[in-house]
Amino acid sequence: MACDTKLEPGQTITERKQEVKEAVEALARGLANGSIKAVVSKEGAIAFAGFLDSERRRVTDGCAYRRLMVSGSGLAKAAVARAEASAGRSVSKQVVGQGLHSHDGGKTWHGH
Repeated sequence: MACDTKLEPGQTITERKQEVKEAVEALARGLANGSIKAVVSKEGAIAFAGFLDSERRRVTDGCAYRRLMVSGSGLAKAAVARAEASAGRSVSKQVVGQGLHSHDGGKTWHGH
C-alpha cells in the first residue's frame, strides 16, 4: 500500500508496515472511544478530526481509511458508518483514490 512506502531514512519496509499498523490501531481506538471523529465530505472523501500527528505517523486519512476497512474493529467501522449516515453519503473509493483530502479534520477539502 502506498503509505507503507513513505520510509524515513534508514527505516525498513518491515518497520514502516509496523508503524502504519500501530497508527491505524490508534485511529481505531480513537474512533471507538470518541476522541477521533470521522468526517465525510460532500464528494465522499474522508478525514479524521482529532487524529493527531503524533498518532498519525505520516499516514494519510485515505490510507488509514483503507486499512481500517480491511482490518479495523467493528466499533471503528461503526463510527465511520455513523459519519456516512450523518453526511448523507458513503465514502467514495474513487474520491479517496483520487486523493481528495483535508488537512484540518474535514473543515476544508482539496486535492494536490
